[in-house]
Amino acid sequence: MSEYEIHAVRYAANEERRREENFLGGDPHDGPMPMDYFVWVIRGEAGTFVFDTGFDEAMARRRGRRITRPVGAGLKALGVEPDGVRDVVLSHMHYDHAGNHDLFPNARYHLQDEEMRYCTGRCMCHAHLRHPFEKADVTAMVGRVFEGRARFHEGSSELAPGLSVHLVGGHSRGLQVVRARTRRGWVVLASDASHYYENFERRRPFPIAESVSAMLEGYDAMDRLSDSRAHIVPGHDPMVLRRYPPSRPGLEDVVRLDADPVP
Repeated sequence: MSEYEIHAVRYAANEERRREENFLGGDPHDGPMPMDYFVWVIRGEAGTFVFDTGFDEAMARRRGRRITRPVGAGLKALGVEPDGVRDVVLSHMHYDHAGNHDLFPNARYHLQDEEMRYCTGRCMCHAHLRHPFEKADVTAMVGRVFEGRARFHEGSSELAPGLSVHLVGGHSRGLQVVRARTRRGWVVLASDASHYYENFERRRPFPIAESVSAMLEGYDAMDRLSDSRAHIVPGHDPMVLRRYPPSRPGLEDVVRLDADPVP
């Protein structure tokens, strides 16, 4: 039975973010609540899969974020050469998950039909809805379609034995999560289906939502897909780096998610 190792690679941070920005309706106990930015590496007998591609230094300056370690350098610290990656999975097409266009020249990209329809359709006529997207990311994906380097999924789909994607929507209309069988059971990588532990554990939606109802249903879906809530990994919570052990000594910003969480 196939099992995978999973690594969370932090590449950027927003130390200035506050609690009121991370919950629909704000927070009565406002205070600092920093946001980390990750990509994920999933390795097993079926090969190496990269989940999300992050953004680069130019985008960090444009969006007021700080690169802590470029995505390519973080991958190489794990022994992953970007030009050797054959499969990239995109949770959705927001700027912080779909950039670094030239980093994976030999990969095919997996995304949901619904996300491609959303980010190239009439919804992008509205400034509020298109704000999390970047034109260059979307046009790069269109280019991959014409290069034969895109694979579309509709709903739930198996990428390899023990590894699958599942459409949940919510934050973006075509957002998908990844489910992987590991040595500790079924782990769900939420990406932006839940930015923080507190979003899904307390059912408090993140304020950027294409559909609040789909976001809430997505929390329930992750409960069903995972072995427990301790097997769900949020997409932006700095607590991830504290709850899981380093992937190897000295890698403080790369942690092993198929290991048991640190008590």
